[in-house]
Amino acid sequence: MIEIRGLSKSFVGQDGATVDALRGVDLDVGDNEFVTVLGPSGCGKTTLLKAIAGLAPWNEGDIVIDGAPVRGPGSDRAVVFQNFALLPWATVLDNVAFGLKMRGVARAEREERARSLIAMVGLSGFEAKRPGELSGGMQQRVGIARALAVQPRVLLMDEPFGAVDEQTRRLLQEELLSIWEEHRLTVVFITHSMEEAVLLGDRVVLMSARPGRIAEIVPVSQKRPRSPDVGAAERAEITGYLWNRLREMHQERR
Repeated sequence: MIEIRGLSKSFVGQDGATVDALRGVDLDVGDNEFVTVLGPSGCGKTTLLKAIAGLAPWNEGDIVIDGAPVRGPGSDRAVVFQNFALLPWATVLDNVAFGLKMRGVARAEREERARSLIAMVGLSGFEAKRPGELSGGMQQRVGIARALAVQPRVLLMDEPFGAVDEQTRRLLQEELLSIWEEHRLTVVFITHSMEEAVLLGDRVVLMSARPGRIAEIVPVSQKRPRSPDVGAAERAEITGYLWNRLREMHQERR
């Protein structure tokens, strides 16, 4: 599905020095696989996601999706950001239908699909509301519905639950697990939370400190469908291992 080979990215910092964000990243993501990406702050997780999305260039390497090289954004991919990125002047219905409108889908069809997805994320009755009238968790539900509306094959999520409170985060995690069970998309999910990475992912991609490389890929063998209440002991063991690896990375940087 997604093949990344030798991906390297550098940029010039504010002080004029060259910063290596990614170096020699190799990664395969299978069809319908849910992969979470974890690593120290500044290790290039978001840079990697933006490259897959076609939103940021890179210096070396290749990204191929279903045999087609990534040269920019594509209809096969949708992105959910941490900061919601909703149109503040548009209603929930119009926000969810926005991508379909840009693709020339007729109004009746796009609104029907948008209403169905709004119901799926638990926001029926809020179609006429604007983002400023919604809580953070509700805004992120709108963002997820908008991403799903264009029926992508690949869903790219950049710390989508990082800006909400812990209770809302857990609810959104459960909803995302249900959505994945229904749609079986290929998902690449960036997170700072070890617990979240293990709960959601089929595999956890652990990145090294900058320049970001793939330090290790940790499989999560727990069966699906998953629940935060089932298999907690098994996930805690994997989480403990990931914490030890991250702690080693921090100590090596000192």
